[in-house]
Amino acid sequence: MNRRELLLAAGGLMSVPAASLSPAYGFEREGDRRIIVFSGNQPVPILDPHQRYDWSTRMMQRCLYDALVRYEGAPARIIPWLAESWDTSADGLTWTFRLVGNAKFNNGDVLDAEAVRFSFERGLKLNKGISWMLSRHLKPENIAAVDARTVRFTLDRPYPDFLSFLPLWFIVNPKQVTANAEGDDDGQKWLTANAAGSGPFRIRRWDGQSVMALEAVPDYWKGWPMPEPERPAGVIFRVMRESAPRKAALQRGEVDVASGLTPDDLSQLARMPNIVVSDNEGAAPFAIMMNTQKGPTADINLRKAIAYAFDYEALIAIHKGDAKLMDGPFPFVTEGRIQLDMPRKDLDRAKQFMARTPTPNGGLELEYLHVAGNEVQRQIGLVLLNALQPLGIRVNIVGQPWPTLVGRGGSPETAAAMTAVYVTPVTTSPDTVASQYASSAAGQFWGIHHLRDADIDRMVAEAAVELDEAKRLDLYAQIQRRVVDLQPVVFCMTANQRWAMRSYVRGFQHQALNLTGEMDLWSLYVARG
Repeated sequence: MNRRELLLAAGGLMSVPAASLSPAYGFEREGDRRIIVFSGNQPVPILDPHQRYDWSTRMMQRCLYDALVRYEGAPARIIPWLAESWDTSADGLTWTFRLVGNAKFNNGDVLDAEAVRFSFERGLKLNKGISWMLSRHLKPENIAAVDARTVRFTLDRPYPDFLSFLPLWFIVNPKQVTANAEGDDDGQKWLTANAAGSGPFRIRRWDGQSVMALEAVPDYWKGWPMPEPERPAGVIFRVMRESAPRKAALQRGEVDVASGLTPDDLSQLARMPNIVVSDNEGAAPFAIMMNTQKGPTADINLRKAIAYAFDYEALIAIHKGDAKLMDGPFPFVTEGRIQLDMPRKDLDRAKQFMARTPTPNGGLELEYLHVAGNEVQRQIGLVLLNALQPLGIRVNIVGQPWPTLVGRGGSPETAAAMTAVYVTPVTTSPDTVASQYASSAAGQFWGIHHLRDADIDRMVAEAAVELDEAKRLDLYAQIQRRVVDLQPVVFCMTANQRWAMRSYVRGFQHQALNLTGEMDLWSLYVARG
């Protein structure tokens, strides 16, 4: 399928004949406006902002919805969006937000405080997706629309990090959701494939697996960051599972921006004319999570042996130098991060720990589980295989689809000995990362290690509600040291965030808190001339 056929198949975004386009560009148009085509390796099966989030889903949700505040820049800072201002009480329990006066949903309804209240109540009651972020501290009945432009949240207990999660809580139109609800499903079925938002785009076509076409909202209440003549007519998200076809489509001009490319493909593209490769520090740690409750890796000595046998420098080589080794459990974007003396390749120390580990006759074989089709994770498995051979450990490298990997990780009985996982912190909150090692995280994809430690549980609970900043940061420092001591994972690296795009694309904004391949599509455009 060529690009013209792709766009026509995407649901009605009109293109002009290729002969009428300047040969310098590969983009398509609707009338005299450009259409941005973004390609990634992961579909968008659910659009409901309160049911699910992953990188591709949230990227589309950000096109369709708005939040009270949002993250901007690197390092990340919170800026007003639907809320023009906010304040909190001295005891940290009450947060009050004043809304802007011009926000409206894309069907024309006013976006008011009741819509905010409804959306947060819905997110908490569904108990899916984003609910974990606030459910420990906020009850649905403690959210009040004080007046049309004022909403108040009363927490059960102080939570200094409350604001840091709000960029992920999108506001839906209560009238549309209620009108399309089926029984008591709270509109879940309808919002799977439809939108009730106020964002800069509307859905033109969605099939859940291969193509999603969005059209721009010309009178978007927040406005557009580019000159009006350069505002795009829309964006198309095209799913291509493998890196090689995405690379080829980008080279041919069938795709304007591509994510999820292999380090080798990115290195080749960076040397090509008319292609730009962004290269910015990332915040998503890659870790090899070890099953701390069942099987051989339940023994801390084996976990330490693996950590000291691993070849960390090979990680940097796989990423062509565009990665940083972890120097603690917290990535650089997280408040309260401290640097620690982390395990590095030391075969003598690895063998010392291995000598304390009970080894069955015939030696050990450990499963390394990674996402099927992720070549980088597979290569890391090969590094692990080679690193553990001197310890007499065989490694069985297994690739499975992400849902299968997560499903197996839900129980220590089925979790692999070692599982490859990227976990983006999504906020600057230290509680976000510290909580990944609390007992409550067990079974989530960020807690496939199934760690159980009473000291960590106690400190995580205390730090989350501590208003004294010095005491709070000291608790998080203790948590980080304790996690490293227990070695539930092999702390590997954070890879740089890298996208490849045609050189005519403008408006790219780096945000380290973006999930894996996520980009802010609202700011992208093609400069005239």
